[in-house]
Amino acid sequence: MEKYPIYTLEVSKNESLFSTVDEIIDNLKNQIAADPVAAYIADFDHYAHTDRLGGEINPAIKAAKMVVFCFGQKLPNPQMMAARPRSIGVADMGDNFVFSFLEAPMSAINVAMEQWIKQSLRLS
Repeated sequence: MEKYPIYTLEVSKNESLFSTVDEIIDNLKNQIAADPVAAYIADFDHYAHTDRLGGEINPAIKAAKMVVFCFGQKLPNPQMMAARPRSIGVADMGDNFVFSFLEAPMSAINVAMEQWIKQSLRLS
């Protein structure tokens, strides 16, 4: 994991405007829909997928979903597709939520994704 620049934000559930991963994913989808460049693609229930496969899940994780979307404003070469689409993961860890995404090469995209996440939080 040291190879990948990952943004992570862990917040107590009482710092969130929402009480479930599904509510947060719905809020993120609303943020994506409101963005003039982003395009919603899908939701992915990583927890259900891993559980269905009989895979290993950290017992602290109660739910784990991702919202998948794309900002792709340019396609200068076919290699760009390796870094797309984007996703934001939301995990329920019992008393808190963990948000994560793979950082993009363009800082403006990282700022947008961080702002979408913060729309789920009670900011003082």
